[in-house]
Amino acid sequence: MRARMRRALVLRVRTCAVRRGVGGLMPRTLVVVGAGVSGLAAALHLSRVVPAAKVSEIGLESELLPITYNDAATKNRYLFVGGKLCKLPTSIRSVFSKLPPFSQPLAWSLAREPILPRSKEEDESVHAFFTRRFGAEMADYVVDSLCRGIFAGDSRKLSVRSCFPPLFKAERSWGSVLLGMLVGSGAVKWDGAKTEVMERARREGWAQWSLRRGMQSLPEAMEAALRAKGVEIHLHSPVTELRPAADGGCQVLTEGGILAADHVFSALPAGVLGPLLPTAWRPLAQALGKIGSVSVAVVNLEYEGRVLPVTGFGHLVPSGECGEILGVVYDSCSTPQHDRSGPPTTRLTVMMGGSWFTGAFGDPQRVSKERLLERAKETVQEQLGITGQPLTAIVKVHKDCIPQYGVGHWKLLADISEWTVSHRVPLTLLGASYDGVSVNDCIYQAQRGVERLQG
Repeated sequence: MRARMRRALVLRVRTCAVRRGVGGLMPRTLVVVGAGVSGLAAALHLSRVVPAAKVSEIGLESELLPITYNDAATKNRYLFVGGKLCKLPTSIRSVFSKLPPFSQPLAWSLAREPILPRSKEEDESVHAFFTRRFGAEMADYVVDSLCRGIFAGDSRKLSVRSCFPPLFKAERSWGSVLLGMLVGSGAVKWDGAKTEVMERARREGWAQWSLRRGMQSLPEAMEAALRAKGVEIHLHSPVTELRPAADGGCQVLTEGGILAADHVFSALPAGVLGPLLPTAWRPLAQALGKIGSVSVAVVNLEYEGRVLPVTGFGHLVPSGECGEILGVVYDSCSTPQHDRSGPPTTRLTVMMGGSWFTGAFGDPQRVSKERLLERAKETVQEQLGITGQPLTAIVKVHKDCIPQYGVGHWKLLADISEWTVSHRVPLTLLGASYDGVSVNDCIYQAQRGVERLQG
């Protein structure tokens, strides 16, 4: 992961002398290290392309594939518990019904939550938080699975304050998660420019979205937009070191030379950035090294015919059921537009590993693709009853791909921020390592990072 990520793009954006708030002029030469979605979004915003308009501004509006809240892929979600698929409640009536794997209707857990005392802890694990407020079954089945689906992580180690900040803030402000959510406490409100696409999403009730040619077309279009704006993009330029400059700026050392910058935006993972920092910034490097990450194996399978026993987005697997199998996405249900033309087929994605990768498969760099493929085929046979051989199989191991926000992550970020400000470090940290792992989170935080520099 580290060798590969150091080969990320290096972008240099030259701005005009834009006046900041109280702080004077914004730096003129800015370097963005790492050009995943976060780095590209920051560069787009710096070059005056508004990230909020990302889809329309970079020519992808016609490529959008919205999935609404009324779609079966949104309404039908499952857990695999006790050797069978269990549909999660999707209506008020189902909340009052006793449905497997729960021993009683969820309404009982929900009804008692508003009268429970609030915690005075500054942070706690996601599992402890939900056990305390909604009971063990909600924590063991639903929330455990949810953390595996989003973070590929262990809910007993992940921070509720950092992973689910609206829920933490709701209890802190109102003494109840449900009451707080009803009044909108803790919800993140978009404070950027509104666009037609955003209004359409609100009007039509989008739950999520994809792109007709796949999500890879997003960074490709962002790169093309940056080139059109005259942004320098240095391909295949491994960054070897960041070095403070005498003028208060920063030098970015690459195998191709040295880039001088007034300010650097790093979109590298925390664990990759740390070793690149100078000795004088050792406290920062040590803090970054505390932000861990996990590896995930993703196996895409395509089968002949319509072979799924149910229709929906997919199913998640609680860690108590099977540690290394995180879940299965029913791609043909959520984005049928991506299916091949001709006779019908069924596309699935099996997600494996995460916090359980090493224990189940060993070293992510050494495990064979054949072993992962066999485990994925066993999974769809055991959990979905699909016995045939796949027409297509693609196996990828994404090493250290999802950061883990452990208990106390918020304090670590506060310490990092305080140290960089007090030592006048010309560096802004972006990306999934800090404040949200989704694509939307990364784009939003990239915009906020640029705005903070602007003052």
